[in-house]
Amino acid sequence: MTDASGHAAVSLRQVDKYYGAYHALRSIDLEIAPRERIVICGPSGSGKSTLIRCMNMLEVPDSGAVLIEGAKITGASREAAAALRAVGMVFQQFNLFPHMTVLENCTLAPVLLGGLSLREAEARAISYLDKVRIGDQAGKYPGQLSGGQQQRAAIARALTMEPRILLFDEPTSALDPEMIKEVLDVMTALAGEGRTMVCVTHEMGFAREAADRILFMDQGQIIEAASPADFFAAPKSERARTFLDQILSH
Repeated sequence: MTDASGHAAVSLRQVDKYYGAYHALRSIDLEIAPRERIVICGPSGSGKSTLIRCMNMLEVPDSGAVLIEGAKITGASREAAAALRAVGMVFQQFNLFPHMTVLENCTLAPVLLGGLSLREAEARAISYLDKVRIGDQAGKYPGQLSGGQQQRAAIARALTMEPRILLFDEPTSALDPEMIKEVLDVMTALAGEGRTMVCVTHEMGFAREAADRILFMDQGQIIEAASPADFFAAPKSERARTFLDQILSH
């Protein structure tokens, strides 16, 4: 579960998160190996998005520790800031800047945070836009693109910082059904490239095809962790069986 340096890609140790009196995450312990592909699933309100957002400090745990490649990111420090550079995030709602072209969206962070010249950033951005199959849309504004194209632009934007760990928070849930496949195809291709990937999704076909391990959450806890083959063939908990019955019958 570790790389040559002996560190997991992501470690959560006894992580708790509250929203007022609501206990969103309950003493989560989790180790994700370098290059491991994880899918997190479970019913609405089970803590999936909160968990993944704790992996890049978009949500700050109330107790416990989160480590990226061995560096503790819970607590402001230079080490934490450096470690977080290894993490990219793709959101449910794309979060592209509407007043910037797709290319400008993709070059902003590499220039401001990555120290690249504009020319270098544009060359890198174009290569990733080509990878997600929308290189021909680089000069357009987000509002001129379909939802699927916007989400692929958001994936390209995350890739331009060349993260070793890529997080996806329900990346297809805001898309029309015919656009879901084009995004999942891109994600499946990325899954074969050796990055650590953590994806919150209800897309069980993607989970079956691309995941090394599936985590099933309910009521703020990881109830099951299994290979896709084991999870789909014989989920251990009644809650997971009920969830799968509901998802797969749709």
